[in-house]
Amino acid sequence: MSHSHFIIHKPYGYLSQFIYELKRKKKLLGELHDFPKGTMAIGRLDEDSEGLLLLTTDGMMSEIIRSKKVDKEYYVQVDGIIHQEAIEQLQKGVEIGFNGTKYITKRCKAFLINEIPAFGTRGKKIRDERHGPTSWASITVNEGKFRQVRKMTAAVGFPTLRLVRVRIGNVHLNDLQAGEVLEVEEFQITE
Repeated sequence: MSHSHFIIHKPYGYLSQFIYELKRKKKLLGELHDFPKGTMAIGRLDEDSEGLLLLTTDGMMSEIIRSKKVDKEYYVQVDGIIHQEAIEQLQKGVEIGFNGTKYITKRCKAFLINEIPAFGTRGKKIRDERHGPTSWASITVNEGKFRQVRKMTAAVGFPTLRLVRVRIGNVHLNDLQAGEVLEVEEFQITE
């Protein structure tokens, strides 16, 4: 059986799903492209997050990519000027709340980003300079607890203002623009 695979740049304000049955109108992935029946998002990005999202009609591929063997890298814009001490705390693991209990995140890769990434403006303005400085960091995890990266930056005193996933395994966001969809033959995921 032949499957379809897509790389998309999920814009801010979209849900990582195709069906939403609650009363409020939400923007869904199906509005971005005419996807074949049975297409599913591999993992999720919450409504306020942006960036790389892989879609497929192959459930087995979804399981492989969501495994802990595949790294997911995020660029985060945080409130304040994040410092090396906070980066080191992130690398070692921090305590966050998950399902009503405390959880220590696994060791991860994290580093400061000195230049503002060229993602373009977000659909909704974050804030202006009158509210203080912001800075960027990269965080790479291989686990995916609910809103984990946002909780991690808050735990070290730097709440996330903008979150963009830039890499899953060896698949990169590259120059894909917000809302753009790229159909590919297959995902060449390496661990």
